[in-house]
Amino acid sequence: MTHLPPIVRPLLAVCLSLSFAAAGLAEDEPRPPNVLFVFADDLGWKDVGYQGDGFIETPHLDRLATEGMTFTNAYAAAGNCAPSRACLLSGLYTPRHGLFAVGSTDRGPKRRQRLVPIPNRNGLAPRFVTMAEALKAAGYATGHFGKWHLAGKDGALPTAQGFDVSFDSFGDGTLREGTETNKSGPPSDPKGVFTLTDKAVEFMKENRERPFFCYLAHHAIHTPLQARPETLAKFQAKEHDGNPTAKYAAMTADLDASVGRLLEELDALGLAKNTLVIFTSDNGATNASPQEPLRGSKGGYYEGGVREPCLARWPGVIEPGSTCDEPVINVDFYPTFLDVAGADAPADTPLDGESLVPLFQGGDLKREAIFWHFPGYLDRPVVRGRPSDVALGFRTRPVSVIRKGDWKLHLFHEEWALDGGRNALPGSGAVELYNLAEDLGERNDLAAARPEKRAELLNDLLAWFEATDAPLPTEPNPKYDPSDVGRR
Repeated sequence: MTHLPPIVRPLLAVCLSLSFAAAGLAEDEPRPPNVLFVFADDLGWKDVGYQGDGFIETPHLDRLATEGMTFTNAYAAAGNCAPSRACLLSGLYTPRHGLFAVGSTDRGPKRRQRLVPIPNRNGLAPRFVTMAEALKAAGYATGHFGKWHLAGKDGALPTAQGFDVSFDSFGDGTLREGTETNKSGPPSDPKGVFTLTDKAVEFMKENRERPFFCYLAHHAIHTPLQARPETLAKFQAKEHDGNPTAKYAAMTADLDASVGRLLEELDALGLAKNTLVIFTSDNGATNASPQEPLRGSKGGYYEGGVREPCLARWPGVIEPGSTCDEPVINVDFYPTFLDVAGADAPADTPLDGESLVPLFQGGDLKREAIFWHFPGYLDRPVVRGRPSDVALGFRTRPVSVIRKGDWKLHLFHEEWALDGGRNALPGSGAVELYNLAEDLGERNDLAAARPEKRAELLNDLLAWFEATDAPLPTEPNPKYDPSDVGRR
């Protein structure tokens, strides 16, 4: 792997305009690889052909799987759009940047919330050095195409956070940078998937003589569901009694077709061999596409809400058709891209992930666990969610989660803070424990049967709270009404 000379990180903000030549790479030195990162919106773990039930067809993603590596235990660092994107671009878990939800952590009936939720930040604060800023400082051209979702009152625009160019559209005209909206596109370009892909292709063409980082963040397959008429007709002809619907499958197929366009262009430009391609999604599927055997869906922290399809292709480094079962999470992509570029992490930036390059080469990671933290409330229950959450009308209530090896522990803060803490376990319901190797669907809670494993993961999670200065909801909600009829 080629390493560029180190760049002085404290001066990062004034170094972003450095050209590739200024980065100091000799003319006869091999060029660092390009990075093409394709980010789907609300695409579930089962919503791809190579690991689905046969109804959804994704031949181009299947091609990526045969030419690269399939990650079977890949995760988003949050259960919905904005916080997951903040984790991806900052390389930090949610406690460090404070973006936990879309809009608010106070969503759902106030009288059914036992705790006062931790307030949510609206946007990724400019003080966080994004992966785009770090790669730009290392001489990369940087382009963002599609959904941003981080430019709220606490955030900033893509071009203020490291991207040379930013473009967004639903296929019917250019959107103002950082626009947060959601709608259908024209019939020939559902959700703007092909317009965004064409703009990403233009960017790769324009920068084919230098290393580039292309971040293509599709609006598909987020609702409203939409597909080209001919694609929809195909799936209507084969529609079955189960889920998902023909429109859901057709929209996924159109997204897949756009991936095929990208792969064709990399081949045509002669860039495929020197480009790391990553495909994944920001969070789990909506209730429109149940993910059984996975439990839950978007917004929750059971497997269906955070486990994602994930593929990586890097010819000459990643063995074609390989599979990786190691748990990975989207905060890992930032250090991975730095490793690929031969660049240093920005000063004073404690990246929470770990480079996946050792996994690309058949090795192992050093860490033992990955984490999630959601200290608030989301309304609208998920498929096979926690029964008490469903009864109260929530997707999730305050929860933190750790996965360590095959074991996964959920810590529910209402019961933990108000019903006796550690001394009341396991009867309070504050903790659920699952062995995912034996129980992928999280049906068999082992919190009572395996007290030693429960204590081990709980201690690790509490130590992580300390390490990340995670804000914990502990204040009782004065508006909580235990007699509310909605609880029955």
